[in-house]
Formats: sequence, C-alpha cells, structure tokens
Amino acid sequence: LSQRVYLWYAETGRIEELCNFEDRGTDVNVSSVSWVQEGGGYLAVGTSWGKTLLWDVQAQKQVRNMNGHSGRISSMSWNRHILSSGGGDNLIVNHDVRIAEHKVATLSNHTQEVCGLSWSPDGMTLASGANDNVVSLWDATASSSSRPRFEFTDHQAAVKALAWSPHERNLLATGGGTGDKCIKFWNTRTGSLLNSIDTGSQVSGLQWNPKEKEILSSHGYTENHLSLWKYPTMAKVKDLKGHTDRVLHMAV
Repeated sequence: LSQRVYLWYAETGRIEELCNFEDRGTDVNVSSVSWVQEGGGYLAVGTSWGKTLLWDVQAQKQVRNMNGHSGRISSMSWNRHILSSGGGDNLIVNHDVRIAEHKVATLSNHTQEVCGLSWSPDGMTLASGANDNVVSLWDATASSSSRPRFEFTDHQAAVKALAWSPHERNLLATGGGTGDKCIKFWNTRTGSLLNSIDTGSQVSGLQWNPKEKEILSSHGYTENHLSLWKYPTMAKVKDLKGHTDRVLHMAV
C-alpha cells in the first residue's frame, strides 16, 4: 500500500492525506487498513514493521501505537473494542484499544503468514486464514493458551478470502488461492463442510449481498474478474470483467 494513507470523501470527491511514513525509509510501508465498526471515526493502520496504529480521522491524529508482531500486519478485523491483527510472524494478536496494556491474547496455530481475518456478525467467533492453506475458528474468549475451536484443512492454497453470511448464523464462506480456486461454505457450529465450488480462478475476496442471498467473489489468475453467485444454488448470475490484474479488495 506504499507509504501513505489517503481518505476519499464520497459526497464531495475530496481526497486528503491522513498519514505519511516516508521519513522512516524506503523499506517501510502500510500493509493493511481497517475502519472501526461503529461510527467510522477511527482507522486502524497495519504496518510493515509490525506496529498496529490507531488514527482519529476527524482529529487527524494518531492515538495508539500497538506492538505484538515481529513481521508485517497483513490482515485486521474489528469486534467492537477488540482489534485483531494477523501478521507475517504467523500470529494473531487481539488488542483491546481501550486500555494501556492492549495485548489481551496472542493466538498461535498457523505455520505461515495470516493473510485473512474476519469476526462473525455476533462477535462470538474469529475466522483466520493463512498461507498455510488452513482456516481456523477461534472463540471470542480465547486466551494465549487456547487452541482453535475448529481447523479446516480442505483448501489447497492460501486462504485470504473470508466472509460471514448476514442472512444465516454460523455460515462462513472461504476462498482459496491459485492452487485451489474454490469457494467453500462451512457450518461453523458443527464444523461441517456444506459445499465447495471450483471457480476456475484464484479467489482473492468474498462479499455477501446484505439485501439478497447472493455472494460476490473477486479473482486473480487467470481471469482477474468478479463473479456474482446465487446462494445456496451457486448458480452464476454474472461475470464482471474489466480488470487486467488481480482484484485485491472489494467493498459493498
């Protein structure tokens, strides 16, 4: 993400710079960003040097500088006042941003970089995906000594794409990378695999339609496109083409 974070205001089209890390050297970069759930007044910024920063957007001021990782912060997800960060050191750190001793749990199960994190809508379960092809489910009460409630090893490539259904409780969609190309659906209460669809391309992102039972997938190699699917039939509604390289992020 280079060395700067910009804010874009949709109503006016105005763009302004929030922070700039160019003075830290050319090998320092922003590696992830995530808005707080309630209100959107705070933005978490993950860095390549292992720090998780919290910015007050309205005040244009950094309010927290949180450690816990020895590698880049590649994924983040909020659960109210808890910010979970996943790093290149294979760890997940839960930060309570309200308190000085922010690091309340360090979760260790993955053997490679944690590239995907997503809290369930009810705040009870954290899903993590990593370059080790594993999806782990963690209870909200997990401590540093806890093990995952479930560990899914069915994907054959890295799992960055994670999406909880807004329509059905305990329904999680996951997407695998180039060596896998599949979208899988899980019942996270029982740990059972409900369905698996081979999309023919690397799955880089997943987003549920909040109004309809549909899911949107973004892809890299080979087609670099978006696909809209009906759920649960997984009948394809439409392919959306136009990108010439991997689609890294989506927002619905």
